[in-house]
Amino acid sequence: MEIKLIGLKGIPLVKAGDDIGNIIKEAVLNSDYDLNDGDIILIAETLISKAEGNIIRLDDVEPSDKAIEIAQICKKDPKLVEVILQNSNEVVRIGPNFIITETKHGFVTANAAIDESNVEDGLATPVPENPDESAKNIREFLESEFEKDLAVIITDTQGRAFRFGAIGTAIGCSGISPLWTRVGEKDLYGRELETTEIATADELASAASLIMGQADEGLPVVIVSGFSAFTQLRDKDSSIKPLLMPKEFDVFRK
Repeated sequence: MEIKLIGLKGIPLVKAGDDIGNIIKEAVLNSDYDLNDGDIILIAETLISKAEGNIIRLDDVEPSDKAIEIAQICKKDPKLVEVILQNSNEVVRIGPNFIITETKHGFVTANAAIDESNVEDGLATPVPENPDESAKNIREFLESEFEKDLAVIITDTQGRAFRFGAIGTAIGCSGISPLWTRVGEKDLYGRELETTEIATADELASAASLIMGQADEGLPVVIVSGFSAFTQLRDKDSSIKPLLMPKEFDVFRK
């Protein structure tokens, strides 16, 4: 099996109101690559947030007493802390230079996944309001334009408990199931798998992150071609929800 990762060139700096689907369409048409059935298009969440106008000017934020108190503990800008609180359901832990929260989407991550990179100074981009819906709209547009069966995954860069370093993570999904349940299949020795589930969307997001980079690479869209399980996992009604662990099963928050 061979999987190809193609960093899509020609994606401009995005501003509020831009049509991401059309931008990707034009970039594909101007590239030397033709979309194929089963291709998966991974898009950095900052691109979506910018286009949807989901940008906060920190100078316009008035920090609450709670934000000021937490900022003193974690040594962050109180205005940024206020934005983190406004985009969170709960604060899970406070540490040196980070706040672990559950976002309004249900993601447990550092700083509510508020991003200050790849935007102008003084601005911050929260996670898109509805990454699944954004992924669906882009997928349906591109499928119509190219007449191919595609999937779209919105990605973010997040840390992990007990490990240093950030990896690509899926926060929105359309066209493919984000979770591959392999219970009932056999391993190499013929034993039946009893609990195996693969976070496919996260694995694809992590692979794409190697191409996207975290600095000035300028490749916020990556095409994954040749993923053999696409047909098996095809789901036009998919969302990211199957990857989110219910709080009652989260032993780290008990």
